[in-house]
Amino acid sequence: MLVDRLLQGAWDTLLMIGASALVTLLLGIPLALFLVTSARDGIFEARWANGAIGSVVNVLRSIPFLILMVALIPFTRLIVGTSYGVWAAVVPLTVASTPFFARIAEVSLREVDRGLIEAAQAMGCRRWHIVWHVLLPEARPGIVAGFTITLVSMINASAVAGAIGAGGLGDLAYRYGYQRFDTQVMLTVIVLLVLLVSLIQLGGDRLALRLNKRI
Repeated sequence: MLVDRLLQGAWDTLLMIGASALVTLLLGIPLALFLVTSARDGIFEARWANGAIGSVVNVLRSIPFLILMVALIPFTRLIVGTSYGVWAAVVPLTVASTPFFARIAEVSLREVDRGLIEAAQAMGCRRWHIVWHVLLPEARPGIVAGFTITLVSMINASAVAGAIGAGGLGDLAYRYGYQRFDTQVMLTVIVLLVLLVSLIQLGGDRLALRLNKRI
């Protein structure tokens, strides 16, 4: 019985993280590119838009996840039709993780050698070509490393979400480990979360190192 609950909790956590991570990746990279290219002296300079979007990103990053999750309940219901369960947790996880990842990716994109961009401009490359063939390839190792950090933070947030009705390992640890004082369940959940984080960190570090060697 316990094994079944643990397997279901692990699957719910993976589903929660996987769906949120995919949307975060699809939204975070374009957002980071916008913040870099629209900044002062950027290839798509638009400082007023950069300041407005940057302010929104900063506000979302500053809100603790638990408060954000509660505040987004009406929006979550609008998107997925419910405020409980795995899919309901995907919405606040994505909203919290996207600006976090975007800022990390932005740092990696800003570290690209300005000389490479200027050389591409001198060769007559179009601005979108510079994005696809200079900025993104050069920043890939840093982006992968940043996404790894984002995934780890999402696992931590998913445990909080699980404790207030989202399911997953966090829900299991709260209902059976904390409320019923079952030390075995609590320790097992901790071990599973540590293993999950370790695997993600190891895989992300290796991929970032491999991409770095290719540059």
